[in-house]
Amino acid sequence: MSAEPIRRIAIVGGGTAGWMAAAALARSLRGACGIELVESDEIGTVGVGEATIPPIRKFNAVLGIDEYDFVRATQGSFKLGIQFVDWTRGGEAYFHPFGRYATDLDMIPFHQHWLRQHRLDANGKLDDYAMAWAVASRNRFAPPSDDPRSVLSTYAHAYHFDAGLYARYLRSYAEQRGVRRSEGKVVDVALRDHDGFIDHLRLEDGRRISAELYIDCSGFRGLLIEEALRTGYEDWTHWLPCDRALAVPCEPAGELLPYTRATAREAGWQWRIPLQHRTGNGLVYSSHHQSDDAAAATLLANLDGRALAEPRLLRFTTGRRRQSWNRNCVALGLAAGFLEPLESTSIHLIMTGITRLLENFPDTQFDALAIGEYNRRTQVEFERVRDFLILHYHANGREQDELWNYCRHMSIPDSLQYKLAHFRRNGRLVNEGQEVFHDTSWVAVYIGQHVLPEQPEPLAAVGDAAQLRQVLHGMRALMKTAAESLPTHAEFIRRHCQAATGG
Repeated sequence: MSAEPIRRIAIVGGGTAGWMAAAALARSLRGACGIELVESDEIGTVGVGEATIPPIRKFNAVLGIDEYDFVRATQGSFKLGIQFVDWTRGGEAYFHPFGRYATDLDMIPFHQHWLRQHRLDANGKLDDYAMAWAVASRNRFAPPSDDPRSVLSTYAHAYHFDAGLYARYLRSYAEQRGVRRSEGKVVDVALRDHDGFIDHLRLEDGRRISAELYIDCSGFRGLLIEEALRTGYEDWTHWLPCDRALAVPCEPAGELLPYTRATAREAGWQWRIPLQHRTGNGLVYSSHHQSDDAAAATLLANLDGRALAEPRLLRFTTGRRRQSWNRNCVALGLAAGFLEPLESTSIHLIMTGITRLLENFPDTQFDALAIGEYNRRTQVEFERVRDFLILHYHANGREQDELWNYCRHMSIPDSLQYKLAHFRRNGRLVNEGQEVFHDTSWVAVYIGQHVLPEQPEPLAAVGDAAQLRQVLHGMRALMKTAAESLPTHAEFIRRHCQAATGG
């Protein structure tokens, strides 16, 4: 049988994952395929992923989306990084910046020079050498400079937005490019007898939907990838023990901060995501260490403003499908796996899954080599993000709490242990390529959570200490001056992308 091009694609499930897939496929295929998205208004979406990391800017740009129009339509704000509060000692905080730290000196990574100075006088935080924090801590914002000679070019940005509004925005985009939306519930997935591929879907009202390629965006349920194809799931709860989340919006209060905040609590951690019209909040926690009622009380007691709804409970199992692409079905979003939103990767993993699909787009023969490569790269990406999240838990300093004590003493994956061993020896960073999180991110968490080397990098000890101190002082002063030249975050939004009903 000769290979024929894919002519029909069915996407099961809307929400962020479904409409991101529909928009990207419509843009790339340009009418070569019929694309139908099936969703039911009766089935809610999770919609807690309202914070992102910088690569989303590229995804939107490839779609031709105007940045300010997008922020305006999604009640969005800008994000320069994540502040972590109380993950070490009570009252301590550190910042994971987008972009990089100050300039490397003499071809030696900057953090090595900072570590040398820290050993000499233990004065000053690593945060002070990140332009993203210089801007964020002063509640300022402007897009990074295009001039590589400017210190204002050394940070990056992402967004906070209402995930439901983003899905609505992308739905309009996709439908304008020919995507057809069908309202209804899928009640049966029929498989072909000879190869186990999906043959068609049957909806509650009796309609049949047939396609050659199926995209499963049905959420935790995994209607196609798991319930129909029995793909299997790899459970990572022993490393990431939180298994529930409560989400609640509240009225905005205080300044519109250009960063996400993650605050460690007794049995998990709380997020704070500022939007124009509200603040998104949630508590990720372990049900083995805290009851739902106690978690809700903790969350509601730590809101900045009046709650706008009752907390919504989400149950999950951290991990991934054993295959994200099985036969003629590709799973995206929660159907492919779940990694808690500690580093805002949920939407990013949807995006990279779509990108890999386009890079390995099939014909009707569904080449096993391409499917295998898709699954290999997906596995690597999930595992590397997993390891970065585990680092936060494992390197905690909260000795008074049962959950945190467990995490500090638990065994960790060999891949993470290898990286930790190198950094603990002399601050060396191990980067395996194609990492979602690069050196700056790892350094931020290592040093922010007091994972410090046993001895200095030999080359970092070369040079005059007094001169180094002077250079570092100059870097801080330059960043402070540059940051204070920018408008406030709220002022920038008012000028360029204020939502029509923004608060």
